[in-house]
Amino acid sequence: MKIRVLGCYGSEGQGRRPAAFLVNDHVLVDAGTVPGALSVEEQIAIDYALLSHAHLDHIVGLAFLTETLALTEAGTTVVAAATAPVVDALRTHAFNNSLWPDFTTIPSLEAPVLGFRTLPEGVESRVGELSVRPVAVDHTVPAAGFIIHDGETGFVYSGDTGPTEAIWTATRGLRGLRAVIVETAFPTRLDAMARASKHLTPAQLRREMDKIPPDLPLWIFHIKPPFLEETAEELSKINSPRIHILEQGKTYTL
Repeated sequence: MKIRVLGCYGSEGQGRRPAAFLVNDHVLVDAGTVPGALSVEEQIAIDYALLSHAHLDHIVGLAFLTETLALTEAGTTVVAAATAPVVDALRTHAFNNSLWPDFTTIPSLEAPVLGFRTLPEGVESRVGELSVRPVAVDHTVPAAGFIIHDGETGFVYSGDTGPTEAIWTATRGLRGLRAVIVETAFPTRLDAMARASKHLTPAQLRREMDKIPPDLPLWIFHIKPPFLEETAEELSKINSPRIHILEQGKTYTL
């Protein structure tokens, strides 16, 4: 399994793109950036977008991807797959012909460039060639992390979350997992902001590490660009070989 990091930051900054990961060339995990990182041909190859929640920094790339597919007349559909509250939010607040065109009807009802699929929480579903299990995490809006597997290897994706329990419990005892992609948004001095917005700091991550199977590497994403150096320094002081900050543009192989 290969994971291409299209963007790995908690917002957009100069040369830093929001969270989006391309798995095996065909499945997005979150879509904070898509056309800004991929050629038109690479965009056309995408079949699914797994969306952890409906905040803009995780879905805005899907909006521009659908426009690309419509304008290029590629004749392909990207299916946005998420838990029911996320699908409902996207239908109601994003692809509604007000904020953005309803691409589920473009170019036609019979052959739209965008489809939606509701994934049951806590249940494994087949998404392309991957097995995907959404698990609720603790954020300010309905949100899920994902346990993603291809039959041989897999990884856990936290999405946006503060301190949480269910996804770490679900991870225990699973075979073939090779990494946990886990957010850390703010430096510890902004603990109050992190708690209010339900994100992690390095200090909170350190406590979360006790819940996560100890053999799994932790790949950090979603650091807010203005605090990148400060947060990275704090993470390094945890002094754990498990911790690695993801690099935008790099492809990781499990």
